[in-house]
Amino acid sequence: MNVKSIETIDTNKQKLTIEIERTVFDAAINKVFKKASKNISIPGFRKGKAPRAIVEKMYGKEVFYEDAINEIIPDAYTEAMKDYDKVVVSRPEFDIESIDENGVVLTAVFYTKPEAEIADYLGINVTRTQAPVGDEEVDAEIARVQQRNSRMIEITDRAAADGDICNINFEGFVDGEAFDGGKAEGHELKLGSGQFIPGFEEQIVGKNIGDEFDVNVTFPEEYHAENLKGKPAVFKCKLNGIKFNELPALDDDFACDVSEFNTFAEYKADVKAKIEEQHAKQADAEVDEQLINAINEKLVCEIPEAMFENETENFVRDFDNKLRMQGLDLATYFKYTGLDLDAMRKQMRPDAERQVKTRLALEKIAALENIEATDEDIEAEFAKLAEAYGMEADKVRELVAKDAIAEDIKVRKAVDLIKEKAVVTEAAPEEAK
Repeated sequence: MNVKSIETIDTNKQKLTIEIERTVFDAAINKVFKKASKNISIPGFRKGKAPRAIVEKMYGKEVFYEDAINEIIPDAYTEAMKDYDKVVVSRPEFDIESIDENGVVLTAVFYTKPEAEIADYLGINVTRTQAPVGDEEVDAEIARVQQRNSRMIEITDRAAADGDICNINFEGFVDGEAFDGGKAEGHELKLGSGQFIPGFEEQIVGKNIGDEFDVNVTFPEEYHAENLKGKPAVFKCKLNGIKFNELPALDDDFACDVSEFNTFAEYKADVKAKIEEQHAKQADAEVDEQLINAINEKLVCEIPEAMFENETENFVRDFDNKLRMQGLDLATYFKYTGLDLDAMRKQMRPDAERQVKTRLALEKIAALENIEATDEDIEAEFAKLAEAYGMEADKVRELVAKDAIAEDIKVRKAVDLIKEKAVVTEAAPEEAK
């Protein structure tokens, strides 16, 4: 095997030309012939026993060429690229230039990682906006905890009231005729939820367990069933039971039950502090987003389409893996969402493009700033991965390339540098608008 040439035929697009000796090609033909011969039937010979020369005479001498070329390509390409110092970012597209008595000449066209340029990436101006914590937000969070700690109780000593959960039988009639979908038994309805037609739930209020009664309503003009739009209806109902979701009192006992605090005041203060921390993290994340957008805008680079396509496929694989961890798969997901693989790729493409640009920008910044990953950094990362996946560090080293770990560390350090040097202006929410 001989590398005849590697030439640039377009931006980031390379063409590799490989010469393969005839002896190597003939050996590959013999190999594929031996694999295929057992299935070849030639008149006058037992199946699989016809000599290669006879088979080639009948079907043409090129009959095994394609399979022989496919046999040769992997090793030939690997050998040709072993000393190549650029990063290949696409699958090579192979073509046969010639096959003759001297051997085979193959070409492989592929794309390489582009050269990126970036400037003015330190001292980026960004605005940090942290929303204040309002009393209503604190109260809403406490109400959610209160709801989670509520208990359902049976009501037997009073009539149904707004907010109760009533178990009812009902059958609906329009113009004296029952209609499809208008009948149920043992249906649980929370009064005031707006689940039923306007006016229905209000007419259950005040009724007692065992009462049988009529509910008179009119279907809305925009109702989904054409035959019921705007029609008056009568529902024959029976109230079977009443339940009420009893909320715990918001007092010191409640605080002790749901937290490590002894008083409700302490618990409420902690809820507010945690919400404030969430707001701070959100504000910091928005600053990070601004910085990433800024460096992406500053990036000057001709990016091969293959890089965007590859990253999109990575997104799809990651999503598929997450589904499988939940006992699902893409086929099931597509069934319930109405999407297909192409639609998913289209959805994920913008984020994939952004990811590629961000990585190129940060790698260039790391190079310009001479950022390095120390041995201590790399060992700490291996240890972190080992802990995360419950594996021995040595096993992680076998599975993850040290160079890849080092590149990730340098990129993270580049992010830290950009954040450290950014000019951050604090603003109130109304100022940011």
